Amino acid sequence: MKYKIHHKTVYRYAEPLLRSVHELRLAPRSGPLQAVREWQLTVPGNLSEARDGFGNIVHSFTVAGPAHTLVIDAAGVVEVTPPGGAHAPVFCDAPPAGETRVSPLYYLGGTPLTMPVPEMIRFAAPYLAAGHEVPALLALAGGIAGRVRYKADSTDVGTSAGEAFALGSGVCQDQAQVMVACCRALGIPARYVSGYFYDPAASALASHAWADVCVDVGKELWCSIDVTHRCLSDARHVRLAVGRDYRMAAPVRGVREGGSGERLAVEIAIAPWV
Repeated sequence: MKYKIHHKTVYRYAEPLLRSVHELRLAPRSGPLQAVREWQLTVPGNLSEARDGFGNIVHSFTVAGPAHTLVIDAAGVVEVTPPGGAHAPVFCDAPPAGETRVSPLYYLGGTPLTMPVPEMIRFAAPYLAAGHEVPALLALAGGIAGRVRYKADSTDVGTSAGEAFALGSGVCQDQAQVMVACCRALGIPARYVSGYFYDPAASALASHAWADVCVDVGKELWCSIDVTHRCLSDARHVRLAVGRDYRMAAPVRGVREGGSGERLAVEIAIAPWV
């Protein structure tokens, strides 16, 4: 599948924004699961580009105010190529020649958003008692989806995996972080994935999140699991960034001076592209 994607982020401020510094992970990279055919970022400033230790394309820019509105616009075409053939549903995500990335073992470490609580470990252990092959991981994802039920606006970006697990509800971000936390607690490297999910029946589209789980550290083989939809990633999933948790893969991060009374509006459009 090939998709035309448009992601528009608008910040509005009751009081003028005096200065801000922004870090974006809004440019997907080509890899084993997708090919970026074209992509453009438009921001109110000069963009600088780099790669982080996870392999993400990172852009940054600075705004010197005063300003009451800030618009970040990302658009392009991405062709999705889900795993197939003899290695389905596993894919290799080793860095290309000349690129350095963190080892899969780095994804064993916890973060404040993904620290497991004892109840989570007790919950997850039976699913993976016989190993962490793909069917067992999918079964765990299904269990998490039933335990942390999807409920819009029940959490926020600061909600930890343990808090969402105790609450019993959350959004895709929370379900993905619970999956990541459970796997790490049982000695399996796992990472958070931010991106998009194409749903032609949805009235409004939003960013999506799921989890990558490393099934072979030495060969850097991964499987990508969408807890919310209880499935492996497929032709509906477009990847933006990966990280140890939401904060490390967030599409937009920043700090500002001034700009009180901030209001945020996000518009995402995804359509098949022929």
